[in-house]
Amino acid sequence: MLGFCIGALVSCKDGAKSNRGSEDILTGKLPVLVDQTLLPIIKESADVFESSYPNSSLEIMARPEIKAVNALLSDSAYVVVLTRKLNSQEDEYFKKRGIQPKIFQMASDAVVLINNRNSADTIMSQKSVKSLLEGNLAGQRLIFDNANSSTLRFLKDYYKLQKIDPKAISAMKDNEEVIKYISENTNVVGVIGYNWYLKAVEKNSQLLDKIRTLSIENVSEEADKAHFYKPSQSTIADGLYPFIRPVYIMNYQPNMGLGLGFSAFLTGDRGQRIVLKAGLVPATMPGREIIIRDESYIK
Repeated sequence: MLGFCIGALVSCKDGAKSNRGSEDILTGKLPVLVDQTLLPIIKESADVFESSYPNSSLEIMARPEIKAVNALLSDSAYVVVLTRKLNSQEDEYFKKRGIQPKIFQMASDAVVLINNRNSADTIMSQKSVKSLLEGNLAGQRLIFDNANSSTLRFLKDYYKLQKIDPKAISAMKDNEEVIKYISENTNVVGVIGYNWYLKAVEKNSQLLDKIRTLSIENVSEEADKAHFYKPSQSTIADGLYPFIRPVYIMNYQPNMGLGLGFSAFLTGDRGQRIVLKAGLVPATMPGREIIIRDESYIK
């Protein structure tokens, strides 16, 4: 199905131009719900998609994870980009309506911990992260982008915690506010998506003088001593950084609509190159064309 869609993106482009009044995989308007921790990469991809297919219009709606899922279940949109699949209870709503979702992984992102460069810590053990969530490290707090954030849910699931001490965490409005807060305060640790960290540094390189990403302990390795890894494209690709999370585009449209075309674009060669250039890890590494010339023809 995915291969068919990618081929259709090319073969149907001219047909879509002559069929402006209808809606298909390259034509029409599409609201897309996006986990707000993934907004930069999806916004960039949507801009390229719309410029390539001018008869398409994508309305990107950034929401905290819980609110994005609730909006999906209330039919506010049928396409959503999340770092998890729907659970069985959530998925039951669509099963009752006979809707079979089309779900594809488009990238791997990470949950990163940042602190102020004036703070003493540059590394953090797994035990310390868990203790922070449980409120057992006095004088320190975790700052999240939202109380309904996917980053908070990820760490809670990662450590299999039933509850988190509400006094040990604070929630801001979005990832940008977390970064700004960390750049101005010590004795706090920010929790954001790696995609947002890369975007913030790209927009304001001076941030590197004020914040840093913490190296996190990888306890899965068999070694005599602990190894700590910073988040990066290579440590995510190699599975060395512990807080890695998948990025899924999930299409719950009951028909062959624009959601299928956007999914095919994101998971196709062009979309995967955008992911790679953005500093994340694509689900499928895009190919490289190498031209070999006969030296006898080169003067």
